[in-house]
Amino acid sequence: MIYQALKTTIDQLDLSSLGKDRRSLLSPLIEYINNRYKAKKDINLNFICTHNSRRSHMAQIWAQTFSYYFGISSVFCFSGGTEITSVYPMVIRTFDKMGFEIKTNANDFSTAHNIKFALNHSPVLSFSKLLNHPINPKTDFAAILTCARADTNCPLIPGAESRISLPYEDPKIFDNTLEEERKYLERSLEIAAELKYVFSNIKI
Repeated sequence: MIYQALKTTIDQLDLSSLGKDRRSLLSPLIEYINNRYKAKKDINLNFICTHNSRRSHMAQIWAQTFSYYFGISSVFCFSGGTEITSVYPMVIRTFDKMGFEIKTNANDFSTAHNIKFALNHSPVLSFSKLLNHPINPKTDFAAILTCARADTNCPLIPGAESRISLPYEDPKIFDNTLEEERKYLERSLEIAAELKYVFSNIKI
């Protein structure tokens, strides 16, 4: 069962604010998921942004959450970048505030976060990595570009069955400002609303 605090966040998402342009951008992702589901194939989604530190993680976690929320068990979500950095701390704090359960494991080389959305479901492992990291799929996946820079710099994603541009504004520009917490929450809610819309349109 999904955590109650997180369910409250999900129930409060306003899909009516999605404009025609954004719905149009989301259509290829809806079509890809529907086609794979209809064919009874695994649905692998790799969310890609340059640093794999903010937007791509938000999208990965929310997509996996909504696949569970809407009962689509064949969805597997990943993320990656063209550079390795780290998951920005405010991303993790934002997830915690929205009702996810977070456990962080640190070692000398990297920090990985186990992010859970339901008591009876395995956590999503969140850490910064290249898009072709061994944990990510090599073939039969959709590459979803969540930032304009990655969209421009990665015209071809090796092994991707589909390439989908879905850019979001980078909350990084508000780092170390009085607006930081609010802007990260705003961006996470925007991504959540759009992915709720996507998965609510999957025919199961």
